Amino acid sequence: MFKKKGKGLLGLLIITGLAAKAQDRTISLNSSNEDVHWKIKAAAEVHSQPALHDVGFDDSNWVKGIVPGTVFGSFVEAGQEKDPNFGDNIYKVDKTKYDRDFWYRVVFTLPAGKTREKQWLNFEGVNRKAEVFLNGQRLGLLDGFMDRGKFDVSGILREGKPNVLALLVSWPGTPIVNYSSPTYISSASWDWMPYVPGLNMGITDDVYLGSSGPVTITDPWIRTALPDTSRAKLSISMELDNHSGETKEGTVSGTIQPGNIQFTKKIKIAAGQSEHVSFHPEIEHPQLWWPNGYGGQPLYTCDLQFVSGENVSDSKTITFGVKQYSYDTLGGVLHIHINGKRIFVKGGNWGMSEYMLRCRGSEYDTKLKLHKEMNFNMIRNWIGSTTDEEFYNACDKYGILVWDDFWLNSHPNLPKDVFAFNRNAVEKIKRLRNHPSIAVWCGDNEGYPLPPLNGWLKENVSTYDGNDRLYQANSHSDGLTGSGPWTNFVPAWYFTKYPGGFGGTPGWGLRTEIGTAVFTSFESFKKFIPDSSWWPRNKMWDLHFFGPSAANAGPDRYDDAVNKSYGTATGIEDYCRKAQLVNIQTNQAMYEGWLHHMWNDASGIMTWMSQSAYPSLVWQTYDYYYDLTGAYWGVKKACEPLHIQWSAADNSVKVINTTLRDLSGLQAEAVVYKLDGTPARAFGKKVTVSAASNTATGCFDLNFNIDNLAFKKQAVASSFSPEGGEAGAVADGSTGSRWSSRYSDNEWVYVDLGASQEISSVLLHWETAYARAYNLQVSDDALSWKDVHISDAGKGGLETITFKPITARYVRMLGRKRATEWGYSLYDFEVYGKRSNALSDVQFIRLLLKDANGTLQSENFYWRSSRMADYTALEKLPAARLKVTSTIAQRGDSSYITASITNPASSPAFAIHVQLVRTDNNERVLPAIMNDNYFTLFKGEKKQLEISFQKKLLTDGKYKLLVTPYNK
Repeated sequence: MFKKKGKGLLGLLIITGLAAKAQDRTISLNSSNEDVHWKIKAAAEVHSQPALHDVGFDDSNWVKGIVPGTVFGSFVEAGQEKDPNFGDNIYKVDKTKYDRDFWYRVVFTLPAGKTREKQWLNFEGVNRKAEVFLNGQRLGLLDGFMDRGKFDVSGILREGKPNVLALLVSWPGTPIVNYSSPTYISSASWDWMPYVPGLNMGITDDVYLGSSGPVTITDPWIRTALPDTSRAKLSISMELDNHSGETKEGTVSGTIQPGNIQFTKKIKIAAGQSEHVSFHPEIEHPQLWWPNGYGGQPLYTCDLQFVSGENVSDSKTITFGVKQYSYDTLGGVLHIHINGKRIFVKGGNWGMSEYMLRCRGSEYDTKLKLHKEMNFNMIRNWIGSTTDEEFYNACDKYGILVWDDFWLNSHPNLPKDVFAFNRNAVEKIKRLRNHPSIAVWCGDNEGYPLPPLNGWLKENVSTYDGNDRLYQANSHSDGLTGSGPWTNFVPAWYFTKYPGGFGGTPGWGLRTEIGTAVFTSFESFKKFIPDSSWWPRNKMWDLHFFGPSAANAGPDRYDDAVNKSYGTATGIEDYCRKAQLVNIQTNQAMYEGWLHHMWNDASGIMTWMSQSAYPSLVWQTYDYYYDLTGAYWGVKKACEPLHIQWSAADNSVKVINTTLRDLSGLQAEAVVYKLDGTPARAFGKKVTVSAASNTATGCFDLNFNIDNLAFKKQAVASSFSPEGGEAGAVADGSTGSRWSSRYSDNEWVYVDLGASQEISSVLLHWETAYARAYNLQVSDDALSWKDVHISDAGKGGLETITFKPITARYVRMLGRKRATEWGYSLYDFEVYGKRSNALSDVQFIRLLLKDANGTLQSENFYWRSSRMADYTALEKLPAARLKVTSTIAQRGDSSYITASITNPASSPAFAIHVQLVRTDNNERVLPAIMNDNYFTLFKGEKKQLEISFQKKLLTDGKYKLLVTPYNK
């Protein structure tokens, strides 16, 4: 799955072989270079350490090392450990074999005939630290996984002869949080990934040789400011370092493209000294860099060089975007602005790129493209656990803002070496600050950095990033609304005031973590769970974090949602099938709940998590194998830049416009269908609306209370409590509001129907605080009451009470005994006479948004139950038979499949799941980008499906589409 490719080095030419021309700038010492063969061995097992620096040292019994990579990953790749992804294999590994120091060793030969006087050995990252030796000479110490090593090896490197490069890499040690920081602190296990033997120690980033003249360009920094959008002011600065023993004169110059903007300056640098150089060009009518959904992501390049005499001593190419960030905390809520526009954050957290650091090269482009396809505009780099340049390059390319953490997690202890931590923090800022995608630097996950680190980090951002981005000390406080919860709720909960978090301030606001368990498809499940552990739920599921090991994910709650809402699963395939519906509903509602309250007071939301670092059953959108789960499709739909949505709490419909365009003449329509697929026309709505840029615009309310005699009628209660609402909440038709009494037994609430009417049933929709014993009563004067039902065994939830028809004006629930320590709390108190049967127990809602020309701009689809979250009626849908045709074409390195899927039957084809597989073995073709999935077709409807993927994934071009409706 993971390719061991080295990273592209910005502004430097990488060559793949050692038979390089002398004038070439760099030589990769990564394992991707076919002439480079790293070996590794535990330091305790190397009995003749001085000899390992000799060319003739016998390392034949050492293990082949993967660079960049980790010690444990190398042993896995060498076949010395069983697949750690499968079953419980990783839990059986002998940790003592890897939790110790290791030697890395490589022998390489350079071509003779160098023309440049300085040779440099460069390291981009080692975890956790390493002593570096070349040809037996100690070059220095690398301390921290962001510590760049640049060693002058001009007098040590042998040209035309073998060289021995060796590193003694130190194990991070335990406890890891926060003692070993900076490091990958989740490596010692978290509630979403197992303990990684060796704690991801190794040479974790690029190694390469470079050359230069006596003067080098160090840490070029490009800042952009926008007095207005018609021009950009640039500040370009760098250090020029003279590594020679004599004064050097020369010219530093640069060219910005597009625009061919040039600048130059003559410089004199004393022997062994550095000069700070800066330029301040302007760009007229700049192409602005925007987050995904708000505009494009044009990038500029700046080519810099220092020329002394006729020789280019050094050069660098920097890629940057023209943008300007600003921030406010109006109303106690953090808002992020770019280029003068407020951005509604829609994003996700990355725990790790991959739990064993095996994500490399173009794989980052794949992951970030999927985030773009989900309409995300931010990723939180949780505890700074992703360090690779390709991650940031892909974020720049796809318009994904980065909320970038440092390496602290709310533990009341400092790192063992705060100075090493701080040096790495400075290095991180310097290395990454030219990326336009970085929007926030964050000090600590769910806490504040302890002194002195909080002050140091704040000052680092000020000094080395010019406060161009916000320094946010705490990831869930100070203008934020906490973290979590991390488990699923019914859709209405996300629209209800307030979806509570832990820490921070109450409200929707900006939530940096909130999520839910997300079960995989069966096809993915069987790739990492042994068939003996497929069913029923067992310890093996827990080892992949569906159980006590991931208690925060609420697996029991999720399990209830699958089995109670959709019917008890009959086996693992049925469970996975039903789980995707839970995934869709929960994740779509989570984002739509925040968007529903956009700027009042919601400013953004990031799911925990948006990508999978380990084959697990929680906290993901696409899974470890790039299968796009129901969560992916729920998020993708909810986060459309122009979007029409329904609130499961109050049945309101809104248009969400998170673009920079004001839109008018939009046609918003809702079509409600019965379970058999016939339209329930009395419940539909259609209006013309205008949607201003960056706003949520109300369209209409859907009225599912046509037969409810209590709807919008006056209600009276004996009392109410501050955490609930007053009596009217029981009759407003919204599960987003509730009445709650004071905390005593004898409390009541009644509804005034306005006139005497014949009634025969009452529906009570209880919150958690329900009545164990209560009387249902009627009256004509609200003074004398008659019992029509007496309950001494109330169960809460949704209770429907039927009785002989009786004429009355007032209907009362009289609580006699509470089931909890709280009072009584009702979401809804519905009263019915004769029912029209206008709706089935489960309905479908289709929302359509068209522009003034009738072109569809957004389509949304829901299934709704009249009985809370009871969707078991879906199991009664007749089996659907679909007609499928498709064609395949190739363009460049990609293949494209266009498919047409038609439902010729009269009943709906619900939640159609489409999978692309190879004809020869039925294995899925992944990763693949699709425009839709889990869609529903009514009678005669057709869906055009588009699928794209890398051509090399299907070299023979032979495929099948597995098209499976829920009601198969």
